[in-house]
Amino acid sequence: MVDTDLVVVGAGGGLAGALRAAEHGLDVVVVEADEHFRRGNNTAMSTAMVPGAGTRFQRAAGIDDSPARFLADVDAKTAGAADPTVARALTAVSAELVEWLADGVGLPIELPVDMDYPGHSARRVHSVPGRHGSSLLRGLLDAVTASDRIDLLCPARAVGLEVDDAGVRVTVEDPRGGREDVTAGAVLLATNGYGADPGLVAQHVGEIADATYHGSEFARGDGLRLGRSVGGADGFLDAYQGHAALSAAARTLVTWTTVMHGGVVVDADGRRFADETVGYSEFAALLAARPGARGWVVLDERIDALSQAFGDYRDVAGSGALRWADDAEQLAARLGVAPEVLAGELADAAAVARGAQTTDRVGRSAVEAPLTPPLAAVEIVPALFHTQGGLRVDEHARLLDAAGRPVAGVYASGGAAVGMSGHGAAGYLAGNGLLPALGLAVLAADHLAAIRPSPQEVHP
Repeated sequence: MVDTDLVVVGAGGGLAGALRAAEHGLDVVVVEADEHFRRGNNTAMSTAMVPGAGTRFQRAAGIDDSPARFLADVDAKTAGAADPTVARALTAVSAELVEWLADGVGLPIELPVDMDYPGHSARRVHSVPGRHGSSLLRGLLDAVTASDRIDLLCPARAVGLEVDDAGVRVTVEDPRGGREDVTAGAVLLATNGYGADPGLVAQHVGEIADATYHGSEFARGDGLRLGRSVGGADGFLDAYQGHAALSAAARTLVTWTTVMHGGVVVDADGRRFADETVGYSEFAALLAARPGARGWVVLDERIDALSQAFGDYRDVAGSGALRWADDAEQLAARLGVAPEVLAGELADAAAVARGAQTTDRVGRSAVEAPLTPPLAAVEIVPALFHTQGGLRVDEHARLLDAAGRPVAGVYASGGAAVGMSGHGAAGYLAGNGLLPALGLAVLAADHLAAIRPSPQEVHP
C-alpha cells in the first residue's frame, strides 16, 4: 500500500507531469518548497516559449516543419553535443506537447510569427498572450487545482529519497524542520537546476558566476542531489542559459526581440563587439567579459512598438529605463560615449539592412531595418537564468545510473535533468528550458501510466 501513485518534486514545469498523470487516472502529490512559487519560480519567470515542430498552429500559418528538422537545428546549435536520446525524444513529442497544452490544459496557445529566433530554422516557438511565464504557470496551476487527483504540499521541501521494490519513499520537510515520509509508486524530480547555489555555479559554469542570477532562489540543486543519492548519474553540468539583456535599472528582461528586429548591442564604450544574432545565451558570456560587464541595447520607435507584445519589455519601458534621443549624437551624449563611435556602429549595421554590404564588422549578416531617429537605449547586464545540465535520463525521462540502467521509480525533468543544450551557453535555443521542463514531465507521466497497475489495484 502506498500513499499515492506519483510524487512530483517541484511545482513548475513538473505540474505538466502531474496533470498528465491525473489524466491517466493516477493520484499525485506535488511537493513545492517555495510558498511564493506562483511568481518566483523559473517557469513563472520565463517568457513562456515552448517550441513545437509540426503543430496545427504552424500548419494554419503555412509553416512547414517536422521533428527531424527541429532535431537538425538542435544538432547544429550544439555542434552535435546534445544528449541524443533526450534531444530526439523532446523534438518528437514537441508538437503533441504544445497541442496538449492548448487542448488538455486549456492554455491560450499562439504562434507568434513576427520574428525568428536564433538557431530555429522554422517559426516553431509557441507562447501565450503577453509571452510571460506567469500566465503559463497560472494556467497549469488552475488545472491542477481543478483536479481531484492532485494534492499540493507547499511549502515543503523534499530532503530525502529512498527506492525499493515497492516504490519510492520521499522525505518531506516543512519550514519548521518537521519531517514526514510520503510513499509512492514513483517520483518525478522537477526542481529546476542549481543556479541559486553559488558553489555549484562557480564549480561548473564559472564564466557566468559573477553575473546576476535571475531565477528562483529555490533552484539549489535539490533534484541533482536526490537523484545522485539513489545512484543516478549526471552530465552536461557545464550547460546553462544566460541572457545578455537584463535591464540594469529595472532588473527585468529586455527581450531579445529588440535585437532580432534590428537593434544592436554596444558596450560601455559604445562599441559593438559580436554578432548579436548568434543567440542571447552565449551573448551573456561575451557581455560579461567586456569592461564593466555592462552594455546598451540601441533601438528605435519601430522596435519599441514591436516589442510591446512582451510583458517583460512593457515593464522595462514603464520603469523609465529607456533613454530616448533625437539622433545618434544626442544619444551618445546620454550614454557618455563618443558620438563618432556610436554613429559609426549604427551606420555599419544600417548598411547591412539596406543591402549595401553582406556583413558588418562584427559578422552580422541579417539586420531587419536601419535604426531611424528618434533612438533609444537601455542599459543591460548579463544574467544567468538557469542551468541546463543535470541527471541523466532516457527517452521516458527515467533516471539512469552510471551504467545507463534505469533507476526504478525515479524520473527527472527540466533543469534537474540533462536537457538538450549540450555544453556551455552556446547550445541554447529559445525554449530549451520549458521544452525539457514540460516535455520530460509529460513523457514521465505517460511511461508511469503504461507500467503501473490500474488505480483500482493500487488502491483497493
